[in-house]
Amino acid sequence: MSASTERIDLIRSRLAGLDPLALDIRDDSHLHAGHAGAQGGAGHYHVHIVSARFAGLSPVARHRLVYDLLRDLIPHPIHALALDAQAPKSNP
Repeated sequence: MSASTERIDLIRSRLAGLDPLALDIRDDSHLHAGHAGAQGGAGHYHVHIVSARFAGLSPVARHRLVYDLLRDLIPHPIHALALDAQAPKSNP
């Protein structure tokens, strides 16, 4: 198993606590080769997560929930994290 796969699995397991309805984690580290933060082996990730736990929360509050679960992984092995944290869309 590659380091990237292990890190994605670790992020996925941590975010499982938010009971996501959708969760997509993309490793964008290759786009940042040569970047100072990447030189130590830390990665750049993009996370799209949809969770009912985000309903009624501001974007900042949603991000805080995610960062609270990943705090000890930053700045290594996660150097940068792009978040798209959404509440489920309600059907009219």
